[in-house]
Amino acid sequence: QVQLVESGGGLVQAGGSLRLSCAASGRSFSAVTMGWHRQAPGKEREFVARILWSGGETYYSESVKGRFTISRDNAKNTVYLQMNSLKSEDTAIYYCNAIIKADRQPLNNYWGQGTQVTVSS
Repeated sequence: QVQLVESGGGLVQAGGSLRLSCAASGRSFSAVTMGWHRQAPGKEREFVARILWSGGETYYSESVKGRFTISRDNAKNTVYLQMNSLKSEDTAIYYCNAIIKADRQPLNNYWGQGTQVTVSS
């Protein structure tokens, strides 16, 4: 079983920055893609960013493009989300997401426990 653990959330002033991390762990697995979704209270979970493990191509939602940067460390099985110019509307729980091929298992979609990001005025 693969586990995803997020870290780096917290309280930040508008215009500030945070960097989220998500580390994948488990026995004999390969990430296909990893990324981030977020969910504000009472709202649907929405896509934020993703990165392909093979080649490193990145994708962003329009709301964060130009402000957020997703990156990866293949050796550490870790994905990062650098969030700059944060706005109040970025306040949400951020969830790491991964499509992973684990040994003796088909492709599967995994989610982390989430990390809270709160942007104050």
